[in-house]
Amino acid sequence: MEKRIIAFDIGDKRVGVAVSDPFNTFALPASTFFRTKNAEEDAEKLAALAREKEAGLIVCGLPFNFDGSESAQTIKTKKFAQLLEARTELPVVFEDERFTTMEAERVLISGGVRRENRKQSIDSIAASYILEGYLNKRNKGANQ
Repeated sequence: MEKRIIAFDIGDKRVGVAVSDPFNTFALPASTFFRTKNAEEDAEKLAALAREKEAGLIVCGLPFNFDGSESAQTIKTKKFAQLLEARTELPVVFEDERFTTMEAERVLISGGVRRENRKQSIDSIAASYILEGYLNKRNKGANQ
């Protein structure tokens, strides 16, 4: 059986985590990792999480500006992804994450989740949208 895929929605304060089902068909929100001031340490902890989930691939959301251009956050995310790749020796691919956090927030609001409780799950839900986008493209390509 193929290994699972893990996705990270990398932010400066939090990292949303999502994991695929065993057949790499669905994206499931997993957890939210709270960042420290040490990127190397954070990368090691997320690498350990990828090993724990028996991932064979890491998908990182890449934050572009609305017009598709790169931002300072895009560059920070790429640097952090390099740290992850070095610690896991797993391939890291990027998926456009524009609108994923807004969509996650919309879903939480429509579900009646109070503002103060949204922070606990918004990042893992955004990560699941990132992973879902990747899986949809990948599975569509496999079916053609």
